Amino acid sequence: MSEQIDPPAQEGGDRFWRFGPIFAAAWLIYLAYPIGEVLAKPSWFARVAGLTLVIGFALLFLGTFWAFRRGHRHDRPMSSALAWGSLTAMLAITALLSLMLGTTAFGLTIYIAVIAVMILPSVQSVTLVAAMLASVELLPRFVPDWEPDSFFGFQLIVSALAAWGITQIFRRNHELAEARQQLADLAVVAERERMGRDVHDILGHSLTVITVKAELAGRLIDLDPARAAVEIAQVEALAREALGDVRSTVSGARRVDIAVELGNARSALDAAGIGADLPADADDVPLRNRELFGWALREGVTNVIRHSGAQRCFVALDPTSIVVSDDGRGMATDAYSGGNGLRGLGERVKAANGTLVLGCGESGGFRVEVMSQ
Repeated sequence: MSEQIDPPAQEGGDRFWRFGPIFAAAWLIYLAYPIGEVLAKPSWFARVAGLTLVIGFALLFLGTFWAFRRGHRHDRPMSSALAWGSLTAMLAITALLSLMLGTTAFGLTIYIAVIAVMILPSVQSVTLVAAMLASVELLPRFVPDWEPDSFFGFQLIVSALAAWGITQIFRRNHELAEARQQLADLAVVAERERMGRDVHDILGHSLTVITVKAELAGRLIDLDPARAAVEIAQVEALAREALGDVRSTVSGARRVDIAVELGNARSALDAAGIGADLPADADDVPLRNRELFGWALREGVTNVIRHSGAQRCFVALDPTSIVVSDDGRGMATDAYSGGNGLRGLGERVKAANGTLVLGCGESGGFRVEVMSQ
């Protein structure tokens, strides 16, 4: 059994990463400004060199973004060496184009700021963006023929903040998707534990009764063949019933009810030769407690038959509690609580916000009490 995140929910967090390269390539249209300046150069060598640098910058930007995207989707973050190598190369190209074009090349710092925020740790990216901001604001004031323009600094800050915000949003969405998958896995584990507990309790009770009736039939086969045949037929019916119960439990269709379990308990105790002091009916038990009390009765009667050596079993039932006790030899509470049956009953009671009390009964045997609201 497995559960996967619904495709639409998962796509919502991954859409950016799937179409990210197209989104990144679309923004390269702003490289038209430095390209226009390059093509306006009178020297063919300057034009070729400038175009080569701009194209190299665009390929570096897209390649770095692609590497970051691929690492994100496969949970393999980009290495620090690769990140800084790409950024250093883009910074070098920007510096060379600045020598050729002046402040027009400062527009490339916006691309560097965006990619730095995505691929670098916060402290490193903030430091790099601050250094570029200082450069675009201060250098034009000291380099001849370069005119200061605060628009580049403003764009740099806005672009870095936008990239940081978008990155955080989609990282949180990715973490949310992972958390949902973990919850789904935990739900699968919980369902397996529930199924195992139910199958154990069902087979424990059914096989105990089958064993008792088979032993009785074995003793009667020479003394009363007709009665032995009846017991054997009941063993066959019980085996079929147990198989059906297991199938119903696996499919999630089976529900235990206290009224049904009272009849089963009377039959099981009678087959084991144990007197049964049981309520006549369970009409007063509210619907919210009927299944829990049914499991408690099933487990309590199974323990009486298997462990107590009792002559009589007592069941007291009211709307908010059930008590199963016997007059047998009793057993240490630790020994009982160490069994899978009572451990499973304890889990059911806890899930229903009830209380399970184990101890000695008034007749000297063992006592199981379950209280619920």
